[in-house]
Amino acid sequence: MPKEETLRVLVVDDSALYRKIVQRVLEEIPDVSVVGIAQNGRIALAKAAQLSPDVITLDIEMPEMGGLEALSHLNRMTPRPGVIILSTHSIEGARVTLKALDLGAFDFIPKPLSRDLAENHDLLKKSLSTVIAAFRRVRHVQDILQQSQPSPAAKEVPSPFSAIPDIRGNTTPRSSVMKEIRAVAIGISTGGPAALPRVLTKLPAACRVPIFIVQHMPPLFTQALAAKLDSVSAMTVKEAEDGEKVREGVVYLAPGGMHMAVASGPSSDETIIRVVDAPPLNNCKPSVDHLFFSIAEHYHGHSLGVIMTGMGFDGTNGLKRMKEEGALILAQDEASSVVYSMPRRPVEEGIVDLIVPLDNIADEICRLLD
Repeated sequence: MPKEETLRVLVVDDSALYRKIVQRVLEEIPDVSVVGIAQNGRIALAKAAQLSPDVITLDIEMPEMGGLEALSHLNRMTPRPGVIILSTHSIEGARVTLKALDLGAFDFIPKPLSRDLAENHDLLKKSLSTVIAAFRRVRHVQDILQQSQPSPAAKEVPSPFSAIPDIRGNTTPRSSVMKEIRAVAIGISTGGPAALPRVLTKLPAACRVPIFIVQHMPPLFTQALAAKLDSVSAMTVKEAEDGEKVREGVVYLAPGGMHMAVASGPSSDETIIRVVDAPPLNNCKPSVDHLFFSIAEHYHGHSLGVIMTGMGFDGTNGLKRMKEEGALILAQDEASSVVYSMPRRPVEEGIVDLIVPLDNIADEICRLLD
């Protein structure tokens, strides 16, 4: 979608005050037009059919028809609008938001909680601007890909990264010496709550290494995500705790609003987790780079860095440091990424060993661990 083309938005919330706040914020964002408002899911469906919005901001708890039911109907629309969930700061709000992401919502924004109305306005504007910009880029890329689909008789044009081993060729990564992998570190953002189960459900309970994950999320939401992932994975999945000893076969998720790192424990053979309340890095907290830098420092080349779908470039500098230590680097491919920004930069900088579709990432991790 070209930058100058106006993005049409439908605002859905049962609170008249919040509808006005969201509408006012959206109208301050360039190239965005609010084409309608609705106070519940039933009215939203009627207005969506009439107005054909590009994006819908959707509340979850509403009378007559809630957000989840409305989302299931919106998914059947052609073209399907992008949906941004406006979520409450609560365990139940986080749990329901994860369900909405499973149903195909593009992303979510927690409703600001400050007592200062001006601060709430600024926080909401910053969050909405970021997500809408990402949605605009994704739509633009999708349009380009649809327009450039080759005919069945056309020959495939070689990729500029064709020298990078491809999973379909089942080749060995380009590191000169394959080192034993003792840890896997994953960085992920937009699209992560739906993508991570498709990776973790394929990993065996007997996985011999710890797995560390940074998913860009606020507090409470990572707690709900860890519980969800633990319920579908053969491995134990938990929110990381400061000072806990790292165990093989456990997946550690960085707590929302905190940075996670690894460090040496009291004895030489122990690794512990450090969860720290430090300033954001790359405007992110938790930050993928914060984890990756510590992985490089502690595990050196005996690690696998995985960068997956997400907006921004958090993780690139950490992957560079891991690569300097001899680590292997795996990136999710563009076709299976909701937003390709986070994997794109490491690929373009030539530090990626494998570019892998989402549904093959677990297979590659297992193969590299053998």
